Amino acid sequence: MRQITDTILMVRPVAFRMNEQTAVNNYFQKDLTADNVNERAQAEFDEFASKLKKVGVNVIVVKDKLEDDSPDSIFPNNWVSFHENGDIGLYPMFAENRRKERRLEYFARLEEEGFKIKNIVDYTEAEEHDLFLEGTGSLLLDRVNRKAYCALSPRADEDLLIEFCEDFEFTPVIFNANQSVGGKRKAIYHTNVMMCLAENFAVICLDTIDNAKERKNVLKHLKEDGKEVITITEEQMHEFAGNMLQVQGKNNKFLVMSARAHGSLNQDQIAKIEKHCEILSSDLHVIETCGGGSARCMMAEVFLPKA
Repeated sequence: MRQITDTILMVRPVAFRMNEQTAVNNYFQKDLTADNVNERAQAEFDEFASKLKKVGVNVIVVKDKLEDDSPDSIFPNNWVSFHENGDIGLYPMFAENRRKERRLEYFARLEEEGFKIKNIVDYTEAEEHDLFLEGTGSLLLDRVNRKAYCALSPRADEDLLIEFCEDFEFTPVIFNANQSVGGKRKAIYHTNVMMCLAENFAVICLDTIDNAKERKNVLKHLKEDGKEVITITEEQMHEFAGNMLQVQGKNNKFLVMSARAHGSLNQDQIAKIEKHCEILSSDLHVIETCGGGSARCMMAEVFLPKA
């Protein structure tokens, strides 16, 4: 069982902009009124994918369809997850205009690349009941220790989480994570903006877990599985310092993040990370500002077996 992979699926955007349907509970989004937002996002995407390929990550790039008008298609990890037993999870999405992102032809591309798909576990019917669980945005999977960390939110339903855990044989680690918005504490939309789970360490904003008992429980699980806990502040989380992913390159492991996230870290945090792996960062300013997601959201990890 592997925690990290050397293969990721990325979707190159064709209609990127701030998604008004997700802005209602994604407090990281801001509108950039420039005409060329999509072109700038494409340039950031291309540079990012190029950096990953350069260090030996197998990046499979697929293209979105213009007619679908999917402003957030650049974030595929919210609608799909891939597993070592050949299973694929398909997830219910909060925003109606994000549901078009689930494009099964991407799976045919993976099969062309030599991957084997055995079974699709489809949770999308939950959308009819206004229940959502947005893939590895909501679920932080410790694949080795079979735990699924999840901060409950309008996009992460507890019953669906438990159903997923039963189907895929994970133990749920459930908590609430909040951020300060206009003087109020509001639920963070995705777990993966406040927490990153790597092979031997976790980067986490503990300040968002307001309930002391829940905070203690999350720490207990991380520590009993031998993870070094690297804490970040809420301010750093707002710079996307929680939205990172560890990947396997040709010769080294990398913690992948945006330039903005990298710039927010202090020397002590960087030293702790670099004990475990190298840092790879790329400028994602337009994508982060309009999309409210960062490097981790752009990468759907492929763990499928080879045919």
